[in-house]
Amino acid sequence: MFEPAWSVRTAEDDPGAPFFNDTPKYVVSSTLTSTTWRNSSVLGPFDPAAIRALKERCGGGLYVSGSGMLVRALLAHGLVDELHLFVYPLTRGGGPRLFAEGAAPSTWSLTASDAYGNGVLYSQYRVVDAG
Repeated sequence: MFEPAWSVRTAEDDPGAPFFNDTPKYVVSSTLTSTTWRNSSVLGPFDPAAIRALKERCGGGLYVSGSGMLVRALLAHGLVDELHLFVYPLTRGGGPRLFAEGAAPSTWSLTASDAYGNGVLYSQYRVVDAG
């Protein structure tokens, strides 16, 4: 998703390029077996044990971008310690939710927030009790 746009950019093109290009990237996929973007590797299909092991190897700090389905699966397996949410001022009556219907209760603490001029709200939450 990000590779076509970011893999060819340099720091001179965009100050965000080193983050996207130089940071190790781990791809959860049941269809990909290899990657072409530097510093990327395929973990394979979603496997909570493999992701738990990766979190331990990386010191616990993993950033997920681009996949609400993956975030929901990580939440369902207690693999998320912190959420950084950007809420856009759109009204939607149905569709995917962050926490699945019937999910075990959990307690989260708001640790940071900000409102942007375009109406977007940023909020950061840390898990207090995963239930």
